[in-house]
Amino acid sequence: MAKSHTQMLNVVAMILLAVLTAGFISLGNWQLSRADERRVIAEAIERGRSREAVNLDATTDDKDLLPWRPAKAEGIWLNKYSLLLDNRNLEGKPGLWLATPLKLEDGRALLVLRGWLARPLSTLPGNMQTPMKNFQAPPGMQKVSGEISLRVPRLYELWSPIARPEKGLPDNWPIGGEEKSPATTETLLRVQNLDVNELSHRTGLRFLPVVLMQLDEVDDGLTRVWPGPSVDSDKNIGYAIQWFGFAAIAGLVLLGLIYKTLRKLKTAK
Repeated sequence: MAKSHTQMLNVVAMILLAVLTAGFISLGNWQLSRADERRVIAEAIERGRSREAVNLDATTDDKDLLPWRPAKAEGIWLNKYSLLLDNRNLEGKPGLWLATPLKLEDGRALLVLRGWLARPLSTLPGNMQTPMKNFQAPPGMQKVSGEISLRVPRLYELWSPIARPEKGLPDNWPIGGEEKSPATTETLLRVQNLDVNELSHRTGLRFLPVVLMQLDEVDDGLTRVWPGPSVDSDKNIGYAIQWFGFAAIAGLVLLGLIYKTLRKLKTAK
């Protein structure tokens, strides 16, 4: 009876070790695939940034709209459609991104992420709120340069009490009327994420299928440091080596247990 119980425990242990070995190998392979993905992203960034700056106008071909490629545009700022993207931290500081459409000469629009600003303390009195008048884009034809992004970088939420958090635009936006002056961080609409297609539907503007992350130096109080994807593939390779090491340990223990069990069975005969 005791021998049968011991054999059963050995079988359970071998099954568990086999599952662990397979699981560790799978995790190691997953880390290697993540490393490959990051290398591909790093190559795409290098390709984009090594290209000559493209002019975003009526002559621009869609095939030239590569992510991370330098780009230039000229148009009129549409301040009344400015938005704030919430929960965009910079170096650990809570803040917001300011986004404003730029109307191009051909009538289309380009969504420009103009920069980062620190989130004001909500406990401050109303007259001490951070004024946005310094961030109001100047009137008339303006030139802007930066880097192309295929979309507004998303803020992924685990949950949200707001309906349709992936869009973020309330049903009553935009509100008609003239632009409010001066605008403040409390009066501009804040959203978690922004979809250019919905923005086009709401405003009636025909947007280019890309976003421009502004990089040129403008004395408007905004910080222009944009987050990029992680391209540290070496970290993933290090994790893969760890998982393969765990797999080797579990596999060796499994082989040792199989050898020990078979030897006992042979001796018993």
